[in-house]
Amino acid sequence: MVHADESCLGNQFRARANPGGAAGLVEFWTGSQWLRRDYWISEPDTTNNRMALRSAIEALRGLRRPCRVRFVSDSQYLVKGMKEWLAGWKRRGWKRRGGPIENLELWQELDRVSARHDVEWVWVRGHDGNPRNEYANDLAVKAAKDQIDSGGFLSSGFERWLEEQRESRQRYYDFIEAAPPED
Repeated sequence: MVHADESCLGNQFRARANPGGAAGLVEFWTGSQWLRRDYWISEPDTTNNRMALRSAIEALRGLRRPCRVRFVSDSQYLVKGMKEWLAGWKRRGWKRRGGPIENLELWQELDRVSARHDVEWVWVRGHDGNPRNEYANDLAVKAAKDQIDSGGFLSSGFERWLEEQRESRQRYYDFIEAAPPED
């Protein structure tokens, strides 16, 4: 499972660079516990949509072997693009009825890296109390502010972050970790 988010700082300003970040929490069930990894990237001048695509590319590219992936994002642009728009664009030779496809090179790269996996694209409402989404958002904002890159998957700080949220902000007491459902 991947929970990803993106951030673009200063979208309201037109005459200056908008630094952005994308990040995610990658979770693997080992049979008895969750194994978690984090990743994050940044760009000095970008858009939310571009960073949403980058969040998916980085996650799927980082998986060493073909996997079944549940990719959760609060970006409707990303999720609708992969579930509803991509097949039509490809049928029409990577063209859109209403004009050129924005971020075409990223859509094509995402199509390539996602092809080796079985991906279920899931939309979740952002900033709505989902701790995994909020954690990915915190990582993306930090990446955007500090213009940093994890260089791949790193051991996750999710458990520590969750405990801090519970202690300092009195949040997420209802979050219970469980094994994934059997297929």
